[in-house]
Amino acid sequence: MIAIIDYGAGNLHSVQNALLSLGQEPVITADRGEILSADHVILPGVGAFGDAMKSLESAGLGEAVKETARRGIPMLGICLGLQLFFEESEESPGAEGLGILPGKIRKIPSAPGLKIPHMGWNSLHFDNPGRLFAGIPEGEYVYFVHSYYLEAADPSIVTASTEYGAHIHASVESGNVFACQFHPEKSGAAGMKILRNFLAVGGAKC
Repeated sequence: MIAIIDYGAGNLHSVQNALLSLGQEPVITADRGEILSADHVILPGVGAFGDAMKSLESAGLGEAVKETARRGIPMLGICLGLQLFFEESEESPGAEGLGILPGKIRKIPSAPGLKIPHMGWNSLHFDNPGRLFAGIPEGEYVYFVHSYYLEAADPSIVTASTEYGAHIHASVESGNVFACQFHPEKSGAAGMKILRNFLAVGGAKC
């Protein structure tokens, strides 16, 4: 079973539809038991870091996400979901992230001709081998929508990066914790391949 965590931060149904197109039967859930019994867990999200953390904690799901990571259940954070895995964000000073991975979320710096939020397709550079990107060529384009970006404290967990006003850590992998700043569910064939690769970590066939 694939659990998509529902904590009121949106982007649930586009992820669900992408997985349905792969022949899966994902469940959108806010139930701790369902999340911890799942074969794969996805934490999506759009919106502000601080508000999302409040929603996650008020729903009692922050500890469930941390426990998912501790148990080694394959887990994928998407967009805001990636950011919540880390310690803090310049978007919401004083708000603590989940702290599953070390690093901070920075604001994309303003520059002439640079549109923020960053909405569009950017190419990926593969910094380190990553299971999400098996069979995907260097320079593949994926779709981003964000104003803040990851600066990981440990460069060894960074599997993909891109450039947009800053050097952006676009994807990370640590054990069975995976995360993408971009939206694989909106990234065409390459995005579907990334989702297939994630599901293959736990042995799912699609």
